[in-house]
Amino acid sequence: MPTSASAAGRGPAAPITAIRFILAFGIISALMDMVYEGARSVTGPYLGALGASALLVSVVTGAGEAVALVLRLGFGRLADRPGLRWALAIGGYALTAVSVPLLGLTDALWIACLLVLAERLGKAVRSPAKDTMLAEAGSAMGQGKAFALHEALDQVGALLGPLLVGAALALSGSYGPGFLLLAVPGLAAMLILFWLRRRVPDPGLFEPTDVQPAGPVPGESSPVHGDAAAVSGKTAPMPRQYWLYAAFSSLTMFGYATFGLLSFHLVATGLLPPAMVPVLYAAAMGVDAVAALASGWLFDRVGLKVLLVLPVLAAAVPWLGFSNNAALAVAGVLLWGAAMGVQESTMRAGVAGLAPVARRGSAYGMFTACYGLAWLAGSVLIGWLYEYSTLALAVTVTAVQAAAMVLFVVVRPHAARPELQSPGTESS
Repeated sequence: MPTSASAAGRGPAAPITAIRFILAFGIISALMDMVYEGARSVTGPYLGALGASALLVSVVTGAGEAVALVLRLGFGRLADRPGLRWALAIGGYALTAVSVPLLGLTDALWIACLLVLAERLGKAVRSPAKDTMLAEAGSAMGQGKAFALHEALDQVGALLGPLLVGAALALSGSYGPGFLLLAVPGLAAMLILFWLRRRVPDPGLFEPTDVQPAGPVPGESSPVHGDAAAVSGKTAPMPRQYWLYAAFSSLTMFGYATFGLLSFHLVATGLLPPAMVPVLYAAAMGVDAVAALASGWLFDRVGLKVLLVLPVLAAAVPWLGFSNNAALAVAGVLLWGAAMGVQESTMRAGVAGLAPVARRGSAYGMFTACYGLAWLAGSVLIGWLYEYSTLALAVTVTAVQAAAMVLFVVVRPHAARPELQSPGTESS
């Protein structure tokens, strides 16, 4: 007999358990990660082979991340409507499943750039809805664990996809066959997604009916709850702590290089042959999975301060990743993977504990819009600095990450104050 958070006498039971829902969504994400992570593993050298400069690669890949993040602001608001969540998830996954294989059918640089952006648009469409449904299912088991488990399953696909593309590239000598092969896991993901939609039409059943609208972040002091009705309403404002958290995250991502530029550097300088770049990306995704699990586990015990490691990792990446030594460059990419694991799991888990429940979709949308714009601006700067001086690039990134760490240390003592934790104290 299925059990869920709502099955313990607090409302109607969900058709399957929350953990099974998260596992099923994890399998979907793993298959779709094969698709888009397989493509991302060679985006830099692929665009370079079509004639793109380092600056264009950095701008396009940075713009892709911005599309995937900033547009979640609008799609996040749509995800606040429970009836639209499945439609957004299905539409977003479908766009990615179609865009990536089409890369194997073109040799025009401008079309390839548009398809890269279209794939990232699919991420923007689905992510707020997916994250909201995962947050609902994770209510009973801990948000950190739920997102960390989902991220770890993601990385199975993120590891297999690049290996598939690398094998195809090594055997064929061109990028096209690898992109076309990625249509297979994309189709499988869509079939399972439709099955899960029919099995669990309303993931809100996983949410306990007595859950606090904007609970405290683990490791922080308890909020002053105030008027529960006002807090739980869809017009409840975001707390000031949420915006401070968004500012820290945005500054961190401003000084974060994209893998597109890192992989472009590896091939352009002859440090690695093109077929080995997806293999290295797969290794980075393995590191990503381990970092996601470790940071998610720590988040549920010590709270937001686990994120102090993120600026440290991000600052080290350019010193190693853009060096002219193959071993150091490989180490830099692996550190990049570790930072991604923290950013993609624990950073998202923090949002779930800072936002009113009824506005989680909007919270994820606004949060990712903030650091997506920062990432785009930083990608333009980093791409320009790469063509000017890699030393200047590394120094600049280090300065940005040091500023992010100072911001975190300065604002964190105030974040524990009740008046800053209460969702009703600041306007959004």
